[in-house]
Amino acid sequence: MTVERLIHIFAGSFILLSLALGIEASPLFVSPWWLAFTAFVGANLLQYGFTNVCPLGWILGKLGVPSACPR
Repeated sequence: MTVERLIHIFAGSFILLSLALGIEASPLFVSPWWLAFTAFVGANLLQYGFTNVCPLGWILGKLGVPSACPR
């Protein structure tokens, strides 16, 4: 598993979880404020697309997870 794949897995999981916790029709609904977390993840993905800088990628790299392209 590479850093890039794990970033996609984490982002997708966080988005689905925060939607489940933030939408009133969901049986897991807690608060609509969870949708702010969805927006944060989306903004971070947008920023990553332009700058290729991701805090999660940096953390995973420090933990020794290999990158898809050697640097």
